[in-house]
Amino acid sequence: MDHPLIDLINSRISEAEARGDFKDLPGAGKPLPAVDDPENALLNRMVKEAGGEPEFVTLSRQLRALRAELRETGDRTRRQEILKEISMMDARIDIARKAFSR
Repeated sequence: MDHPLIDLINSRISEAEARGDFKDLPGAGKPLPAVDDPENALLNRMVKEAGGEPEFVTLSRQLRALRAELRETGDRTRRQEILKEISMMDARIDIARKAFSR
């Protein structure tokens, strides 16, 4: 089903093209930038431009820190604690990614 305003949108675009409003736009003739998540590209760009970041990005950063700590830690008890934290962090990242992509 088409959007109820599709005819109006198309006519406005045609009028703008006829006036030459789309000539000399920055990036004209260049390929679109690659995106990791095409379904949410606009939302991701808006969040990024506003200075925010999705929860899974923050959690991924914390996960990297835990893995670095694991590499540097020789204490067996602490290593077990870190492994548990890593496991929980993986699950939290998966949940956050799914929530973000909705």
